[in-house]
Amino acid sequence: MPDPFHLGLFLQGSSVQAWGQPWTGRIAETWMKPELFLDAARALERACFDYILLEDSSYIGESFAGSRAIYLQNGISVPRQDPSVVASLMAGATRHIGIVPTLATFAYPPFLLARLVATLDQVSGGRAGWNMVTGSSDFAARNFGLEKLTEHDLRYDMADEYIDLVDRLWKSWDPGALVADAETGMLVDPERVHQIDFTGKYYASRGPLNCGPAPQGRPVIAQAGGSPRGREFASRHADTIVASVVGATAMRDYRDDVRARMARHGRDPDSCKVMFLVTPILAANMADARAIQAERRAAEARQTDLKMAFLGKITNIDFTKLDLDAPIGDLTTNGHQQLLDDFKKAAGNKTLRQAIVSFNHDGDGVELLGSPDDVAAQMGEVMQEVGGDGFLFSLPNLHRRTLAEIEDGLAPALQKRGLMRKAYAHEHFRDNLLEF
Repeated sequence: MPDPFHLGLFLQGSSVQAWGQPWTGRIAETWMKPELFLDAARALERACFDYILLEDSSYIGESFAGSRAIYLQNGISVPRQDPSVVASLMAGATRHIGIVPTLATFAYPPFLLARLVATLDQVSGGRAGWNMVTGSSDFAARNFGLEKLTEHDLRYDMADEYIDLVDRLWKSWDPGALVADAETGMLVDPERVHQIDFTGKYYASRGPLNCGPAPQGRPVIAQAGGSPRGREFASRHADTIVASVVGATAMRDYRDDVRARMARHGRDPDSCKVMFLVTPILAANMADARAIQAERRAAEARQTDLKMAFLGKITNIDFTKLDLDAPIGDLTTNGHQQLLDDFKKAAGNKTLRQAIVSFNHDGDGVELLGSPDDVAAQMGEVMQEVGGDGFLFSLPNLHRRTLAEIEDGLAPALQKRGLMRKAYAHEHFRDNLLEF
């Protein structure tokens, strides 16, 4: 049997979930309140998941026929609340699970981000992470007064410097700076708090942070490195990597590649956990799970416009300008390159109509479906072939029934096989990630 592996939830936007889907009937009344997400955090903590990553974007899509209509009418990634607020509430509702909001480098000055994430680490007792993204849409950039995003690879060059600065701000408080010595009357030792005077090519900050130290020293950094430049960046900086690749062979190749890059950077590859996006379908038995899968595929086949709108939002491509009954051709983007590459590979010589119907964007890296025992066995087999490190669940229809299926069905089946922890061994998020 493989070693235990790590589990997380890739929470697609911290507001409306699965508008109009089964078991989400009250969403229009309740979406402004975070109870579903707090229930998710509590349930997955009871199941001993490592972390919840709150995916985000800071704009309303309009890459479909130059209009926001299809996005608004169908609730495609809108409305969305600020993930840092929801993350704080999740932290208050839990005691062990890691909480990882998505925060884009173009939207936050480094000092503000360093202070925000350090504060989340403090109030959570050392359980904060940061999903580091550079942005992928000019529409988002314009919301922050920019004309457009910089070129894809240059964004990563800037992010290298950004993380260097943020690291220095987190380290501006030495361990033990907070002395709280009642006899001398000293709260903070001035000799252990340092001005950093950072001046780089793109960013600058005087420092030090005024919020005090983060309990973890350096909160956990998550990153989704898909393109060659993204993989290089993730292998240099990330503590956990979000990987969207299809098939166990591709998963193993991806992991081997980023681990080799880590070694070249002088890092221990075991210090970073590669988490593969999957969409398990749990049911009472295999027949019921296949029926759910068939129903989903049939629904997707009827939703060509919605799928093109979603893909267009992420890649900045208006697919309505292309011929539905012709091959897609050589598409390029300054947006999310890995997703576009995946789509082009899956499309091959298919027409756009055929390609968009068959393309899955929910993170279905490998097929996981059946009873909890079936899925637990399948997950073990995949991890044995891949080599590690874990899975991130991407759930297109998150609701409380889904959470119960994971907490009361899948997690016990995995624990019975020794494939996941039964209890948290450490206080801090990073230490739990490094436990195995």
